[in-house]
Amino acid sequence: MAVKKYRPTTPSRRFMTVSDFSELAKKEPEKSLLVPLKKSGGRNNTGRVTVRFRGGGNRRHYRIIDFKRNKIGVPGKVTSIEYDPNRTSRIALIQYFDGEKRYILAPMDLKTGDMVIAGPDAEIKVGNALPLEKIPEGIPIHNLEVNPGKGGQLVRSAGSSAIILSKEGNYAHVQLPSGEVRLINLRCYATIGQVSNVDHENVVVGKAGRSRWLGRKPHVRGVVMNPVDHPLGGGEGRSKSGRHPSSPTGVVDGKKTRKKKKASDKFIVRRRK
Repeated sequence: MAVKKYRPTTPSRRFMTVSDFSELAKKEPEKSLLVPLKKSGGRNNTGRVTVRFRGGGNRRHYRIIDFKRNKIGVPGKVTSIEYDPNRTSRIALIQYFDGEKRYILAPMDLKTGDMVIAGPDAEIKVGNALPLEKIPEGIPIHNLEVNPGKGGQLVRSAGSSAIILSKEGNYAHVQLPSGEVRLINLRCYATIGQVSNVDHENVVVGKAGRSRWLGRKPHVRGVVMNPVDHPLGGGEGRSKSGRHPSSPTGVVDGKKTRKKKKASDKFIVRRRK
């Protein structure tokens, strides 16, 4: 997989790059694993905009992804590697020997025709899912569970991977992509390998319209608004009025808003900062 550049035929084309989709199957997605996806436009259940600068964009279907990998001991064959508009990584369609089809996150180097399996007795091989107690230290993993049986919640974006540093008692010390070291129960499952589409971070959008295709509206600065719209607005010429940057409702940027989650915090061995 590589990043493709264009000839600079227009100003927006000059720096634009796109993924080279050469590794993807040229087929329609599996219909039984598609569900409609309704856009919210950043609005909540009462119709108020609670997340600004969202809306528009291309229509999408949601692909049902198997984050749990709970078909224990049933081997499956990779029938295709596909594009997913809802995430940065690629997805792999697995045809299990019992006839069922499921999508999983495609790790790097997983190819059509490869065999994958989940379970404590699975081989240490890219695409296989095992509990942390069966995975040796130092091997890249992704799609990591936080609670046993809940399904992978960590390390799912393109090019990311985590590493088991050590095991102690019922927990493993896992270093996450952010640098944070966290205690994870040894019964939690993870998939072997690094998430695919590593070059995603090198893709340059190149023009505003391409952001609009993704449902992202222009982000308007508070300084250029009127005082009725933002605490930083107004003034003759550009003026920050000597106050800290803040949201339209006056919440100061950078102020910690996270509620104390002692249940989660006690599992953090080293913070990312």
